[in-house]
Amino acid sequence: MWFKEYSIAELNELFGKNMSGFLGIEVVEIREDALVARMPITDKVKQPYGLLHGGASVVLAESVGSVATNLIVDPEKYVGVGLEVNANHLRPVLSGEVIATCTPLHIGGKTHVWDIKIRDSKGKLTCVSRLTVAIVRK
Repeated sequence: MWFKEYSIAELNELFGKNMSGFLGIEVVEIREDALVARMPITDKVKQPYGLLHGGASVVLAESVGSVATNLIVDPEKYVGVGLEVNANHLRPVLSGEVIATCTPLHIGGKTHVWDIKIRDSKGKLTCVSRLTVAIVRK
């Protein structure tokens, strides 16, 4: 599915920049049909009451989905940009880390739709998200 083979180190260099780097998001696995990333639960990603902030979960989901799209398209010709993201926060997370598994629902010529499931350190589903990415010519 990927445009070329990528290493975890290459992707973590990309994730290390900007907001995803600030939040500590990093890729942990590249599968044939999925991209998996983790985010540690630190004070940076918590809301004032000590719980994982829903916005941080959305950043994780959009980050992994946007990168997944850009791993599929020809980077000389196209770029994927977020068009719509939604998230349902199912259970609170207080500590540890969360793991996002991003799989495709639709890979088209002009849009990609991704399903992102976020789980806590015990494997319990904490958030489900869907990201639609527009594919635009550079």
